[in-house]
Amino acid sequence: MKVILSDDHRAHFPDGEVYEGSFVRPFECPERWDHVVAALDAAGFVDRYEPQPLALDRVVRIHDPAYVEFLRTFWEDWTAAGHTGDAIPTMFPVRGLRNDRVPVEPDGRLGYFALAAETAITAGTWQAASAAAAIAQTGQRLVAGGSPVAFGLCRPPGHHASSDQFGGYCFLNNAAIAAEGFLVDGADRVAVLDIDFHHGNGTQSIFWERADVLFTSLHGHPADAFPYFLGYEDETGAGPGGGHTANYPMRPGIGFDAWGTALGDACRRILAHRPDALVVSLGVDTFEGDPISFFRLAATDYLEVGRRIGALGLPTLYVMEGGYAVAEIGTNTVNVLSGHLEA
Repeated sequence: MKVILSDDHRAHFPDGEVYEGSFVRPFECPERWDHVVAALDAAGFVDRYEPQPLALDRVVRIHDPAYVEFLRTFWEDWTAAGHTGDAIPTMFPVRGLRNDRVPVEPDGRLGYFALAAETAITAGTWQAASAAAAIAQTGQRLVAGGSPVAFGLCRPPGHHASSDQFGGYCFLNNAAIAAEGFLVDGADRVAVLDIDFHHGNGTQSIFWERADVLFTSLHGHPADAFPYFLGYEDETGAGPGGGHTANYPMRPGIGFDAWGTALGDACRRILAHRPDALVVSLGVDTFEGDPISFFRLAATDYLEVGRRIGALGLPTLYVMEGGYAVAEIGTNTVNVLSGHLEA
């Protein structure tokens, strides 16, 4: 198992986030990375790689160039306007407002490109987000080059980032960038399996009209869980992408039996798609002890998750998404990877 990681993630750590009416310490924190690395060390996952330089020409195949430029330069504009704290969006182009004009003033521009108010931009956001995307690209190249499986320890995560919006702790969509990379490098079809607790709204929207990428997602029902406004079963794609999106929303309290049934169906859809490569958005916030989810998977269940994905027999890249039970994130992540190798 090749592992790609970078210390650049530490550059991004906001002072806090808005959660249930309070300003709290961010759940998406650097310690998550530390615990995963410690578990990788303990399990003997020592084949480590630093990411290659970010290929921006591939990033803009997924993300609007104006959005990428916003992420790259916004902190300079924010501080030039006299702001000293983290940039937290507070105004959005919601129903009844125009979204065809990008404001010049930094607060307006921030809201234009934002999905939600819990995600702040800091002085080091671009450094960390671009490194996470570079990790995904490097892992993709390793798998495309013949490695059967790799793990990109991406932080910040990416699956909530759409072509031109950040939110849900995400800025660049690492999984989508990797999937597109496989296609650029010669794959005819790719599948994305999102097993994070939260729906991968960004990935779904990016590939909504694409037939060459199958998107499948197992997640908390949007009636109950972030991001609330996408992730229903009747969302199946549009145009050439019709039938190439499959959502498995599930209600509070479900354990591995029901969740595993959904995984089995998703795996059958993946095999029917006949992909040349598989990208797994690996979130372990489905864990029973996670502070911001409501599924009930146990630590040992993640071994079986990995076995089932490994049994697909596909060249596979795992990219890290969520998981906020910090003390257990390492064990749960490594269990998935270990199960994959057992398959």
